Amino acid sequence: MRATVSREARAAILTAPGEPLVVEPATLDPPGPDEVQVRVVASGVCQSDLHVKRTQGWGMPFPILLGHEGAGYVEEVGANVTSVKEGDPVLIAWRAPCGKCESCLRGDPRHCMAHLRAKKRAHRAADGATLTPMLRTGTFTDRTIVHAAQAVKMPADLDLEKLCLLACGVSTGFGAPINTSPVWPGATVTVIGCGGVGLSIVAGAKLANAGRIIAVDIAPQKLEWATHFGATDGVDASRGDPVTAVRDLTGGAGVHFAFEATGRPEPVEQMMRMLHFAGRATMVSVQGPGATANVDLGDPSIGLFENKTTLTVSHGGDVLPQYDFPLMAEYYRDGKLDLDFMVTKVIGLDDIEPAFEDMQAGRVIRSVVRIGDG
Repeated sequence: MRATVSREARAAILTAPGEPLVVEPATLDPPGPDEVQVRVVASGVCQSDLHVKRTQGWGMPFPILLGHEGAGYVEEVGANVTSVKEGDPVLIAWRAPCGKCESCLRGDPRHCMAHLRAKKRAHRAADGATLTPMLRTGTFTDRTIVHAAQAVKMPADLDLEKLCLLACGVSTGFGAPINTSPVWPGATVTVIGCGGVGLSIVAGAKLANAGRIIAVDIAPQKLEWATHFGATDGVDASRGDPVTAVRDLTGGAGVHFAFEATGRPEPVEQMMRMLHFAGRATMVSVQGPGATANVDLGDPSIGLFENKTTLTVSHGGDVLPQYDFPLMAEYYRDGKLDLDFMVTKVIGLDDIEPAFEDMQAGRVIRSVVRIGDG
């Protein structure tokens, strides 16, 4: 006889703008059709979670259930679900192509304009208030309910405490030089900002067989981390103009590909000036409201028009989770993607606020919240 599935959870809730997270009891509705309930065992602490706090909710209604780099085990499936079953280990994807928008219908699901999601099923136990799940997931909790397409089955022999990072930070960075702006073998690449996302860009560029990978940051520790993931050169931007340094390293030619992973506008301007003729610049990190960048259009040396420059945006590495997550898991298994090195700290639900401080101070690549037994 099947055991009763629990609808109770502990959840790290952002109750109001400017407030710290509060860990308190929550309850769940049963999963509806095409939905699954997942027992979360691990969730990475991502810059996007911090971005929600910094932007007073990022446009989402309070209270908000943060967390979106989650992994766990399917506890229950709703009607019509055949892709996963109870007990399956899964990564929880914040994006799942809808199959119905203009992009999907023209065969381009990597640029889906809408994403599948479950109904809001979580509630604060104290007053029944409906929780808004961060990026349709909400993984700073014991249990969450997502659309079945968001639950991506993982190999049972791999560690979910490491794999959870694939759900956002690693796939966002790794996918940028693989999917959004495919780096060709032998190309020169620069990566500005070497936190978790930037380091994953470096790893992706290395897998793509880039000839030279120049890491740029203001923190020497992060430049050391970048070397571990495949950077061939490091530029300390606190000690001089990084544009000049990158151009000097490339004999004045500039780089074929530049990626920005800082979430600030100044590095966007810088990477545009670092480019080779017909080079491609890619914004990867989320920018704050009102952020603007000044881009030269006509200068013969660095202007966009004269140099056939491309500026593009990568949303989450433009991944297809059901295809890319298992592929990246195999890269991890084969030693081509070092997720072990990415996990600097393992913490509990009550330690997320200090983890945000560690992230801002550059003391960690990633903190992972251990929520339940694997």
